[in-house]
Amino acid sequence: MTNLKQLLAFNLKQSRTKLGLTQAKLAEKADASTQYVAMIELGRKFPSLDLLERLAAALEIDNLDLFTPPPFPVESMIKLQKTFLADLGKEVTKSVNKAVQNAVMTVVNNYLIKENKQLKRK
Repeated sequence: MTNLKQLLAFNLKQSRTKLGLTQAKLAEKADASTQYVAMIELGRKFPSLDLLERLAAALEIDNLDLFTPPPFPVESMIKLQKTFLADLGKEVTKSVNKAVQNAVMTVVNNYLIKENKQLKRK
């Protein structure tokens, strides 16, 4: 976001759509005109403090939420990383279990071969 108007425009639209409100419904709840709300969402107008408070109240958010930058994709990357690591852990566990099982079978087979040879000698 490059300036407060753009940040406000983005957050206003995000909050409005999150609640499923149209611009007209938000305007009605905030006692403003639909055209003015549209202009704010386009970043062409900047409302008064009074209207900012009414918009925040209509959106059921704190006034400061209108100016809080959106979360960076870092949170998404962390979630993706956790999922990847969990899946990787499962695959590693499967591979280790299979390797251990194969090693045990090899030891058992070698033991049985050795025992079989000893029995044949007798």
